[in-house]
Amino acid sequence: MRYIQGFIVPVPKAKKEAYIKLAAASGPIFQEYGAVRIVESWSENTPDGKVTDFKKAVKAESDEAVVFSWIEWPDKATCDAATKKMESDPRWAAMGDMPFDGKRMKYAGFDSIFESS
Repeated sequence: MRYIQGFIVPVPKAKKEAYIKLAAASGPIFQEYGAVRIVESWSENTPDGKVTDFKKAVKAESDEAVVFSWIEWPDKATCDAATKKMESDPRWAAMGDMPFDGKRMKYAGFDSIFESS
């Protein structure tokens, strides 16, 4: 089964189009590195939790949406190799400032344990 990198990040609602532009520019690079699928999702229903929730996890403010994203890789080795390539690929720096606060982005890697279609 595939290896998944998951991300959540707060993005100012006013920067939605800039984020979409960034995602569109990033996708082909990730695919070049070996990604099988990239999904970017803009929050539409993020209820307040009693203990925690998506908004609290990234300290989203009232003028921010939460983006929930994931990248599917064939395996962890391909993901790890892509991470190394990203460190020296000048295309990332050429994209300029990110339309979000990267310090509040949360990410993790996951081994798939079940899939259904």
